[in-house]
Amino acid sequence: MLSKSSNSSKIVAVSKVLANYHHRRFSLAKKNLFRTALNSDYENTIPLICTDTIDCPFFKNSENVKLYDILNLRTEYNLVGKEKNFYSNKYKNSVMFDYESYFSQKIEDKKRDGSYRYFKKVIRHADSFPNVQEQAENKVKDITIWCSNDYLGLGRHPYVLSQVTDAVMKYGAGSGGTRNISGSTPLHYKLEEQLAKLHQKESALLFTSCYVANDTTLYTLSRMLPNCHILSDSGNHASMIQGIRNSGIPKTIFRHNDYDHLEALLKKLPLDSPKIVAFESVHSMDGSICDLHRMCDITHKYGGITFIDEVHAVGLYGENGAGIGERDNALEKMDIITGTLGKALGNIGGYIAGSSNFVDLIRSYGSGFIFTTSLPPSVLAGTLASIDISRSDEGRALRFKHQLYSQIVKAKLIEAGLPVMNTPSHIVPVMVGNVKAAAEICDRLLNDHQIYIQAINYPTVARGEERLRIVPNPCHSMEMIDKLVFALTDAWLKSKQKLIYQSFPLNDMDLVLF
Repeated sequence: MLSKSSNSSKIVAVSKVLANYHHRRFSLAKKNLFRTALNSDYENTIPLICTDTIDCPFFKNSENVKLYDILNLRTEYNLVGKEKNFYSNKYKNSVMFDYESYFSQKIEDKKRDGSYRYFKKVIRHADSFPNVQEQAENKVKDITIWCSNDYLGLGRHPYVLSQVTDAVMKYGAGSGGTRNISGSTPLHYKLEEQLAKLHQKESALLFTSCYVANDTTLYTLSRMLPNCHILSDSGNHASMIQGIRNSGIPKTIFRHNDYDHLEALLKKLPLDSPKIVAFESVHSMDGSICDLHRMCDITHKYGGITFIDEVHAVGLYGENGAGIGERDNALEKMDIITGTLGKALGNIGGYIAGSSNFVDLIRSYGSGFIFTTSLPPSVLAGTLASIDISRSDEGRALRFKHQLYSQIVKAKLIEAGLPVMNTPSHIVPVMVGNVKAAAEICDRLLNDHQIYIQAINYPTVARGEERLRIVPNPCHSMEMIDKLVFALTDAWLKSKQKLIYQSFPLNDMDLVLF
């Protein structure tokens, strides 16, 4: 048996032989192979082998080997067979791209056209909502918020808060990972079961937001269906547009809530090809409500499936708060429903609901679900509490008051001469049509009257369609409503905007709730 020192000597000797071989080999390559034409074939280049790495034991035990020269040589000529000075000659008179200047210029463009967004620092107190505070330049002042999407005020409901705090103390702050890696808890399954039951579907799946739910689901589903074609409402939310655009699947846009246009487009497509018709039940910016029965019937007539965003309807319509589908008895016609936990349910997150096979498909293939840390236990417990309230008499009373206040605000603003879009939903859009005027009105409301409403501009709405989006809440009062009407009229006139007059008699309001 050889001694340890004898083995070591043999290893060193072999290392020297191999290293010298590679040194000669690369020297020859430098003289011959690397002088080939710039478009030389990949097969003529030196193959990558284990001894090209610094960690190779043969290199570590060898002496007088110009390892770094060999590695640098490979870097200079690797794979493409280009001459050593090709890049230096090409770019010797060039200036590198100035990223920061580009970023700054794009921001200045937004500021110049008036669409740059300044975020208000709002301090929300659970015991006084919708009275909140604004922090600006280390000063705090009391204001009233009229643009919150916590539509029913459940984000500060005592029962919801108690369930959230109990969950934090019992389970901790975070979920610990993705659903696949330690991030699935009994609360996740319980909430998904309750959401499926709410929408009368077989199954549901939670996401970190409804933006992610829409984007992931539309992308994944359309990419998997063979020869799929997507028909998308022109008013769809950015999350739906993003999923459709990312998919690269053929798409057609139909005019907002235009059923005849949708049918005309569907007629042109093969009956046996998969088709997804994507739209919203309640439009977030103009407050319109689609005819669900008609939209679903047309889609199914031509072999399509419906993808329906109920984000601005969940919690606000129907006997149990399941949305327009429940209110209009159309749930059985709705193939795919998406919703949010972050608006009327007062928490954060999103979800999809549909058949078991469909939901399992997205669970298994949707990267936006698979690779995202799951919702924390506190959010799950808070949402379960909100659903309990939504299904109760208290929830039905909150929905009635919410709709009533929305109609009263519309009527009073119209009576005052403000250009309100008279919509059938709870959303109260006031059209301005100018980005700078909209910002000025909002600034006057905040500075002169301590009322916070956020101007809506591009890209949320088209340029020239800037508006104020007012959201009455059952936590508001009639006194607050009267103050809003006075303040908005004052700010409107001081911003040199004209009043108009249209008919909306208060006693003729038609409240369609259930």
